[in-house]
Amino acid sequence: MIATLLLFKILVPTLAAFVIGIALTPLLSHLFYKYRLWKRVSRIDEMNLGVLPMTRDFKKIHNPEETKTPRVGGVVVWLSIVLTVFLSIIAHSLTLDAGFENIEFISRNQTLIPFLSLLLGAGLGLIDDLLQIFGSAQQLRIGIPRRIRIVFVLFLGAIEGLWFYYRLGYNSIDLPFTDMTIVLGFGFILFVMFVVLALFSSSVIDGIDGLAAGVLANIFAAYGFIAIIQSQFDIATFSFVVMGALLAFLWFNIPPARFYLGESGMLSLTLSLAVIIFLTNTVVEFIIIGLPLVITSGSSLIQIIARRFFNTKVLKVAPLHHHLECIGWSRAKITMRYWVVSIMCSAAGIILVIIS
Repeated sequence: MIATLLLFKILVPTLAAFVIGIALTPLLSHLFYKYRLWKRVSRIDEMNLGVLPMTRDFKKIHNPEETKTPRVGGVVVWLSIVLTVFLSIIAHSLTLDAGFENIEFISRNQTLIPFLSLLLGAGLGLIDDLLQIFGSAQQLRIGIPRRIRIVFVLFLGAIEGLWFYYRLGYNSIDLPFTDMTIVLGFGFILFVMFVVLALFSSSVIDGIDGLAAGVLANIFAAYGFIAIIQSQFDIATFSFVVMGALLAFLWFNIPPARFYLGESGMLSLTLSLAVIIFLTNTVVEFIIIGLPLVITSGSSLIQIIARRFFNTKVLKVAPLHHHLECIGWSRAKITMRYWVVSIMCSAAGIILVIIS
C-alpha cells in the first residue's frame, strides 16, 4: 500500500513536473527571446537611477550581457507546477473508480495555501518582471517599488498567519531536542509575517547562473522527505513537484544561463516555502536546511547596517556570492559550492527532524 502510494501520489507527479518543464522550455525560451523579455535597465543603470549603490567593486564583477538574458524564467517553474496540478486533478477523476483516490495532492488542510501562495507570488512577480521589460516611464523600468512589494508580502504573511492561528490553531514554536515550546499567542501571526518577509529577502540569491534554482531544489527535496516522515503526503508531493519543476529549469539554466528565475520565480517559490515550513513545524530546523538562503539574505542585511550606521562595508559587494565573485572565485565555483553546502544542509536538516 505504501509503495503504491509513493509511486502514484509522489513519484508520478514529480516526474510529470520535470517532463512538462523540459517539454515547455524550448517553446517558452523561443518566446522569451522572440519578444526580448529581458531588462531594459542594467544593474549599472539602476545604480545611476539611485536604486542601487554604485561601487568600483560592483562595476568590476558586473556582466554587461545580463541585459540580454530573459528575466521571466520563473514562468517555466510555476507553469510546470500548475499544469501538473491540473493533470493530477484530471487523473484523480478518471481513476477514482479504480481505487487510486490519492493521486490529487491539492488538499485544503495541507497544500491549498502553499499552492495559492505560489500563484499570488507568481502573479505579482510577473507584473514586476514585465514592468522592468516594457515599462515606459523611467521609474517603471525598475519594476514595482520594493516598498510596495514588501507591503504585499507582509499582507500575504498576515493572511497566512491568521489562517494558521484561527483555522489550524497554531500559536507556538517547538524547540527541537527539548520539551520546550515557545507560546506566542496572537504574536504568532506577527512571527509568520516576519518569516515570510525574511524568505522574500532571500530572493537576492538569484544573481548567478543556476545558483538559486539548485539551492531551492535541494530545499524543496528536503521538505519532501520531511513531509513523508511526518505522513503529510500531500505536502511531500507538492514539494517534490516543485523540485521536479526546478530541475527542469536547471537543465536549461546551468551556466551559461538561458534565462533567470526573476521575481516571478523567486517570489512564488519563497512564499510557498514559508507556508510549508510552518505546516511541517520546522521553523528552527529551517535555519539549517535553508542555511544558504539565510546566510545570503543575512549578508545583505549586515552590509546595509554597516553602511548606514557605521559608514563601512563588511563585504566588498553584497550579497555573499557577489563578494566571493569579487575576490576572484569563478561563477561556476560559487554555484557548485553553494550546491554542495545546500545538499549537506538539507541532509543535516532531515536527520535533525528524524532524531528530534
